[in-house]
Amino acid sequence: MKKKTILIIDDMPEVLTSICEILGDDYDVRPVKSAAAAMTMLNSEKVDLILLDINMPVLSGFDFQEFAKRRPEIKNIPVLFITSVTNPDVIKKAKTSGAAGFIAKPFTAEELKTQVNNIFC
Repeated sequence: MKKKTILIIDDMPEVLTSICEILGDDYDVRPVKSAAAAMTMLNSEKVDLILLDINMPVLSGFDFQEFAKRRPEIKNIPVLFITSVTNPDVIKKAKTSGAAGFIAKPFTAEELKTQVNNIFC
């Protein structure tokens, strides 16, 4: 059976590396460092889940999510926000934005795996 593909969008290389190490055995992980790079990748590749940081330069995670909602070919891909933001208003916006979930950094490998597995089950 083909592995599910997960697009990881985060501007912090250490976060990308960590997520790839945690999920790489079970999923086909595709890390990118910006929302713009993710938009380009999504023009040519199909993904099953997007792990998305909120605070990034140029385009925020919320900006990317708005872009994705306007594109029929990607609007139904589940989004899981992963962020170090602790502002209650931002957390509320993330949870009510239509995202499939929210994980606060720092996260544990078990927490990440559980959230991702729950989306695919």
